[in-house]
Amino acid sequence: MDVSPISTALAGLEQANSQLDAAASQIAQAGAPSDNDGNPDVVDLSAEMVALMTAQNQFSANLQTLSTADQIQQTLDELA
Repeated sequence: MDVSPISTALAGLEQANSQLDAAASQIAQAGAPSDNDGNPDVVDLSAEMVALMTAQNQFSANLQTLSTADQIQQTLDELA
């Protein structure tokens, strides 16, 4: 099974993006009236901020993986 660092990094970027979207959506809904009884929905803002920071770190790590894979490919091309 051949696992490319580029495909792994791209999958990680997609996962980080999904996590970022979910956390941002939860934060945007903070204090909004709920559908069931009109009381505001409770959102744990600290947990959502941690989720945002985690997504940011995942995104950065996967971008660095892509950058490193690109540098390796350029070095290999120069050697050939």
